[in-house]
Amino acid sequence: FKKILPFLILTIGLYFLFTPKLGDEDRKQRLTYVVFGFAISPFLGFYDGFFGPGTGSIMSLACVTLLGFNLAKATAHAKVMNFTSNFASFLLFLAGGQILWIAGIVMMVGSILGANWGAKMVMTKGKTLIRPMVVVMSFLMTAKMAYDQGWFSI
Repeated sequence: FKKILPFLILTIGLYFLFTPKLGDEDRKQRLTYVVFGFAISPFLGFYDGFFGPGTGSIMSLACVTLLGFNLAKATAHAKVMNFTSNFASFLLFLAGGQILWIAGIVMMVGSILGANWGAKMVMTKGKTLIRPMVVVMSFLMTAKMAYDQGWFSI
């Protein structure tokens, strides 16, 4: 799975790049919330816990394509889903006594600051910010994962 992960993230970036109307406005919902919750959410949680990179982009894409959300709404829901997945991970590691408290607290503060800053930017810039950011971050993550796997060297 690690070998196909860069292609998955690249595909997401290309999909957002070449479908400029994707997520402009709400569309027809393809799955009910219950079906999405039971069929898609476990996959997203597993992916987030086992691999992690690009989870927010995958969640946003799932909300746009399956729930019919516009891009800003999908991004907001992806944040909540990502928080939920991270909180579940926290509880699991807490139960196992495997928490690195200092690193975790520093990451939590960074996450809170980034989420607040990002939410404010989304509210003011909307899709003009989100789409390019998803594309750029997807390409950067693809390059990093490919580099880490030794596909090329700089």
